[in-house]
Amino acid sequence: MDQETQGVLYMVATPIGNLEDITLRALRVLREVDLIAAEDTRRSGILLSAYEIKTPMISLHEHNEKERSRVVLSRLRDGLSVAYVSDAGTPCVSDPGHHLVCVALANGIRVVPVPGASALPAALSVCGFDAEPFLFCGFLPPRQNRRRRFLEAVSDEEYTIIFYESPARIRETLEDALDILGDRQAVVARELTKVFEEIRQGRISDLLARASTAKSKGEFTVMVRAAVRKPAPLSEEEIQATLLNIRSRKPVSLRDAVAEAARQTGMPRKKIYDAAVKIRREFS
Repeated sequence: MDQETQGVLYMVATPIGNLEDITLRALRVLREVDLIAAEDTRRSGILLSAYEIKTPMISLHEHNEKERSRVVLSRLRDGLSVAYVSDAGTPCVSDPGHHLVCVALANGIRVVPVPGASALPAALSVCGFDAEPFLFCGFLPPRQNRRRRFLEAVSDEEYTIIFYESPARIRETLEDALDILGDRQAVVARELTKVFEEIRQGRISDLLARASTAKSKGEFTVMVRAAVRKPAPLSEEEIQATLLNIRSRKPVSLRDAVAEAARQTGMPRKKIYDAAVKIRREFS
């Protein structure tokens, strides 16, 4: 089928919180298309109602994306135009939509981005870290062993590391980051553009200490300063000498000495702890 006789699929970014963060182009597209496919029709309905947009909607989310993508493809082949919107922000950025785009492209459908709000650049613009380059990781693995392996894999990267996290796992993720990445400067942003927007800055240990034990609302965007490349990593003997020097200045536990050595050297706490356990008797 000739591409000109088919419809167009628009991937439309929507506000991440504040409904005013919608572009004029996005509003026009949402009004003019024949159908809107939405990750959650109830949430998208609030936005459409606010701007008096009457375009019909169907749901397309992670649990029905393959099935509904076939429905959308059929409409596009019939010459209808379709817009896809996720719950908030830009589709396909840690949101559904990837399968739909792939199916459309594979069938010669024109796919048009309608850019707008996204938590990633919003948080990056206020964190104060170098954004050239940065490494966006999306949501980290929910299982701790996989999450720790992932953090170990990126621990030496000289990029600002950015990831999303859920309220249920933010504390344990910060604990893993402190253990593996070391006590780096970090920024934690929550509820961006909303009434209870919160942006906290400090070392990971500070952010962890200030994190509430109660379950917070809203997803988190976490940014961690890039690793600083040192001329050469400290040897195990040098780490142990640093620990003993800390111990000689004041009585401290092994755990506190490891934390202090991590601050002084910038090395991941896990590497310091591995060296420390071999001289544990010095701290008894």
